[in-house]
Amino acid sequence: MMRLLLGLLLLGHLMVVTHGNPILEAPETVTGPWKGDVNIPCTYSPLQGYTQVFVRWLVERGSDPVTIFLRDSSGDHIQQAKYRGRIHINHEVLGDVSLQLKTLEMDDRSHYTCEVTWQTLDGNQLVRDEIIELRVQKLPVSKPTVTTGGGYGFTVLQGMRTSLQCQAHGSPPISYVWYKEQTDNPEPIKVATLSTLLFKPAVLADTGSYFCTAKGRVGYEQRSDIVKFVVKDSSKPNKTNTEAPTTMQSPLERKGLPIFAVIIISFLCCMVVFITAYVILCRKTSQQDHIYEVARLHPSEAKNSGETMRVAIFKSGCSSKEPATRTLGNDSSDEPCLDQQYQIITQINGDYTRLLHTVPLDYELLTIKGKSVC
Repeated sequence: MMRLLLGLLLLGHLMVVTHGNPILEAPETVTGPWKGDVNIPCTYSPLQGYTQVFVRWLVERGSDPVTIFLRDSSGDHIQQAKYRGRIHINHEVLGDVSLQLKTLEMDDRSHYTCEVTWQTLDGNQLVRDEIIELRVQKLPVSKPTVTTGGGYGFTVLQGMRTSLQCQAHGSPPISYVWYKEQTDNPEPIKVATLSTLLFKPAVLADTGSYFCTAKGRVGYEQRSDIVKFVVKDSSKPNKTNTEAPTTMQSPLERKGLPIFAVIIISFLCCMVVFITAYVILCRKTSQQDHIYEVARLHPSEAKNSGETMRVAIFKSGCSSKEPATRTLGNDSSDEPCLDQQYQIITQINGDYTRLLHTVPLDYELLTIKGKSVC
């Protein structure tokens, strides 16, 4: 129990000591390219009550570290001639004391120490340091990438000043070569030996396919992807504004409706046409169902045969299969199917032409629901 209490007290004391103190942050190892530049990070978070007074960078030479850079109240000081003109410490951002080392040599490989000293409000000083291992490698050149200067893109107007830029990573020096493909020859032509291909200004003849190559101290030559560079004639108007469209667009397409909406609207229109045609056909068929037949005898034939004139009425809506017969001159029949609208078809046993000329004017009229039918 006593050991546990002592452990808790020691832990609390360590928390009190470390709480609120600046802490340096730096990686354990950094790798830089031979003949290239490298940045060795070293940062801290500024705290109220702590003022930075010294920054030192040391490099391990033999058994003892050697100071190569010192920053104090009088300014920056480079202590070793080997690093003059090659090192720079950031001072624009408070809390960033990273070391920037240029033109790495193989003997720059070593352990570097980042050391920062702060002064507190009570006059005491606090020192923190971090050790970083620097590795130097002969890196082969990477595949180059092609970009455009000024952000104009690969399509420009005639007369503009622009450029194509080729960039690769690896151990310098890196040499660049620009090529342009030919339409009548499979072999491309060399157009520049710099990383930047400048057009000042761009002309129509500059239009074509370009690519660049990069070669470093070690490794093989690398080739970029082919890019299409287009120079437009600025004197000609834009065809999209002057030429009329060659195809007619429907109102729905001009409004910008999506294709599925056009399909749905077309389907609904077809359904409306089909339903309208079906309703018209059904009404026509319903009217044809109400057919009535009127059979007549000529008065002379009726007189000779001793029969009276009869009307045979057929209606598809009647419940009885037999026709409802009404004898002319005898209005005793009471057929309920006669309450609907009638269409009377006159059938004549004799010759139709003869009937038209022989029917007397004193024919008796058949009255059905207030309507007269000859």
